[in-house]
Amino acid sequence: METDERAAVAERFARFARDEAPGRSDTYLAWARAVAGDAEVCGVLARVPATHRQPPLVFAVTRMLGAPRDASRWSDFVRAHADDVVAECSARSLQTNEPLRCAALLPALCLVPGPIALLELGASGGLCLYPDRYAYRYGEVALGASAVTLEVETRGAPLPDLARPDVVWRAGIDLQPLDARVPADRAWLEGLVWPEERERAVRIAAALDIVAADPPLLVAGDVSDLDVVRAVAAQAPADATLVVTTPGVLPYVPRARRDTLIAALLADSGDPAGVRAGGVRWITLDQPRLHNAWTSPIDAEDWPGFALALDGRVLAAADPLGSWIDWRA
Repeated sequence: METDERAAVAERFARFARDEAPGRSDTYLAWARAVAGDAEVCGVLARVPATHRQPPLVFAVTRMLGAPRDASRWSDFVRAHADDVVAECSARSLQTNEPLRCAALLPALCLVPGPIALLELGASGGLCLYPDRYAYRYGEVALGASAVTLEVETRGAPLPDLARPDVVWRAGIDLQPLDARVPADRAWLEGLVWPEERERAVRIAAALDIVAADPPLLVAGDVSDLDVVRAVAAQAPADATLVVTTPGVLPYVPRARRDTLIAALLADSGDPAGVRAGGVRWITLDQPRLHNAWTSPIDAEDWPGFALALDGRVLAAADPLGSWIDWRA
């Protein structure tokens, strides 16, 4: 069994080095190759539960612990600090919190009448709860002013009329919510940015400042637990439209619970199976094959990127992290 686990680690990191790191991070490419070729390091990482063994998580943990950048010295560090690496990886999870996703969500939000109460499932540090506080540039169209400007490549049909939403309440649910005001939480979010992603690092640092100045309600809980979702939703102002967003979180919800959650989000107003009395609007950014809740046609075999949808109606194809949007509504 131990040999099988080591082989699984080697294969996973070799695949990461082949398919994900090239062109994005030379550092992570070198570290992944180092893992794949080192049986002892594979043995250390085999002690980490498979669900906490993603290469970007392992690499962020070692950076947090002070690992050197050189690949051979990095491997020495992992061997020398094996117990700490295993403990931290086992306790943490990938909580990538990319505010650029707001640029993909904004055109859908513009179709919802305000004022808006915004609830994000899988909120991490809440950086995607501030679409009204960021500035945007969609090609030649500029919108708003902010310390954070989100630049987006536009494709396809013209976007709807854009405006920053009137968000009067914002909340998020996460298994381990992170507080932008706490230095350790902030350092972890910044450490999840890959080493060569300097522009992204600047964007996330500035977004963290915005969040820290006016923190959202962040609740520790399982987003697949409808009782938790309903309890938080009940705190939203009754005179605001409650918009629940699920950008990138649904793959981490077990299929049966995922289907139940989606059904509740799509429930008619007044349906006791729904999230709250009066209903909600649901905006998601998902892999096309992830579920069957699309209420408009989608060619999952030939769909670029993720699908942006409002109440299941597909509006656009979009980059998973929001760098481009292809409007199709």
